[in-house]
Amino acid sequence: MYRAQDYPESGELVVCTVKNVKNFGAFATLDEYGDKEGFVHVRDVATGWVKYIRDYIREGQKIVCKVLDVDASKGHIDLSLKSVNEHQKREKIQQWKNENKAEKLLEITAERLGIKPEKAYQDFGQYLIDEYETLYGSFETIAAAPDEFRRENSGDWVETLIEVAVENVTPPYVQIEAYLELSSAAPDGVDRIRNALLAAEKEIEDVKINIQYVGAPRYRVVITADEYKAAEDALRSVSSNAVESIITAGGEGALKRVGKS
Repeated sequence: MYRAQDYPESGELVVCTVKNVKNFGAFATLDEYGDKEGFVHVRDVATGWVKYIRDYIREGQKIVCKVLDVDASKGHIDLSLKSVNEHQKREKIQQWKNENKAEKLLEITAERLGIKPEKAYQDFGQYLIDEYETLYGSFETIAAAPDEFRRENSGDWVETLIEVAVENVTPPYVQIEAYLELSSAAPDGVDRIRNALLAAEKEIEDVKINIQYVGAPRYRVVITADEYKAAEDALRSVSSNAVESIITAGGEGALKRVGKS
């Protein structure tokens, strides 16, 4: 329903369903492009000489191909099966499955809102794709950080979307938060606190650090990482850098964990 209706680009990986196999090649429909048809020439089925093409490809098979050439004016799409390695195939199939799941989640959201899926796509589905690159990526992000998504978006669909995401998607990363309390009585105290925050935001590989002003002297720190240990290590680094900086500048600083005194 929400799949791309135009044509793929050369070099793109696409999920296909084999429809007809001939000795000279195979015809396959592109699942993500409105079932447009592409062709895999026998020379692009496998590396080396192919004696029996059905040893490599058969009707009804789900395959991942690389797009070699596209002629939209003639409706021609040339595909290559041999140009896709096993790693690329697994990744693409997983991505395709994720998008299928995301479309179903969008339909569930639409049903709970009492609107048609097409309207849900128009009202916020395309926005999610534009903002997060993929529909499934948006559900992962929402499930991982619902409060942040709630703060950054408005509309009668937001809460329902968050509900569906949290119920159905396991985030691919972890997120922890705490509060920094930084203060300085110096005349240039604002600048000293700013420098402490800059020290806290020092880049850490594979970790996202977000610091938000809550109200003097509190700053909310949100750490996003692939695993809990990395997030905790990053939080320790962030807090020590900030606290050390403000204390060195004559101020006061401390880290307060959420839910702890």
